[in-house]
Amino acid sequence: MTITRIVDFPSFDESRNGVVVMVEPHSQTEQMQQVVYRILDANLDRAREGLRIVEEWCRFGLNNAQFTGECKRLRQDIAHWHTAELRAARDTPGDAGTDLTHPHEEKRTSIKSVLQANFCRVQEAMRVLEEYGKLHDPNMGKAFKQMRYQVYTLESNLLGYQRHQLLWRSRLYLVTSPAENLLSTVEAALKGGLTLVQYRDKTADDGVRLEQAKKLRQLCHLYGALFVINDRIDLALAVDADGVHLGQQDMPIEIARQLLGSHRIVGRSTTNAEEMQAALTEGADYIGVGPVYETPTKEGKPAAGLQYVSYAAKNCAIPWFAIGGIDANNINDVIDAGAQRVAVVRSLMQAEQPTLVTQYLLSQLNRIKPES
Repeated sequence: MTITRIVDFPSFDESRNGVVVMVEPHSQTEQMQQVVYRILDANLDRAREGLRIVEEWCRFGLNNAQFTGECKRLRQDIAHWHTAELRAARDTPGDAGTDLTHPHEEKRTSIKSVLQANFCRVQEAMRVLEEYGKLHDPNMGKAFKQMRYQVYTLESNLLGYQRHQLLWRSRLYLVTSPAENLLSTVEAALKGGLTLVQYRDKTADDGVRLEQAKKLRQLCHLYGALFVINDRIDLALAVDADGVHLGQQDMPIEIARQLLGSHRIVGRSTTNAEEMQAALTEGADYIGVGPVYETPTKEGKPAAGLQYVSYAAKNCAIPWFAIGGIDANNINDVIDAGAQRVAVVRSLMQAEQPTLVTQYLLSQLNRIKPES
């Protein structure tokens, strides 16, 4: 394949020790061809390397054959375009970009940050290949446009899969309440093994909520935990939360899903069997079951009691969390009623030692045989 003629007029080449030399159009076309070849070669390498990093996690971290196969197929499709002609144009010693770096590239804080960084790397490389590929072969631009969209879909599906896997593994769910020591309390619970946090503040100004949500999201992701926002879909999108939790008076799950995308988590509060069935029909990813006991968090709401917990144990096929007045003194009663997961507010937010309380609650929940 030959590159499309780029220039049709004489120009000057200033590369020879400052001496201005006239370059003939044909010679300049050849030079530009080599430049384009180098761009294509570098970005083909970049896309393949990024996909391989994602593939290794799919293979060894998730043990997921579908995602692993998708990564491998994309790598092979890219390799089809990586011809000897393009490789021959490589000039690593003369590449001005080999020594360039950025502080963000020097560290990664979690598996998620590794995956997101490499998905961005692949997508950027494919956009370059799409544009410069048009100069090399018209079909190359079309091919990489399609592959770029496939990578977007893979990213959404993979991150969504990881979120749902962690949701299923989560036994203890902290719903926050306003507190001066909010961040330190949540971090202490995360140190104790907490993997699911909901930010809930009904009274603070939006500016305060936005700032707190940003900090909590960073903290949760640092510890590998899920971060969910109560009610506010706009806030969840603004801080890149893992999902939202909706009450009975909030918008339909279908609308929330359209706004958030299929890869984020949507939970729903329920207080009885009818509300549970409605949430399941709507497609909730998890539900809250309660309040089990009367609680000031749900002032004016009568307790649903342990009977509703027992009903959920027999009739709910998605993750569900018993919630409402649960603490270290009554958690085993809730477990005996059939709960395998619980959500708490005061028992952690008001604890003198949140790490120890988290560890104790998890120790009781982890005695239960895991779900298949």
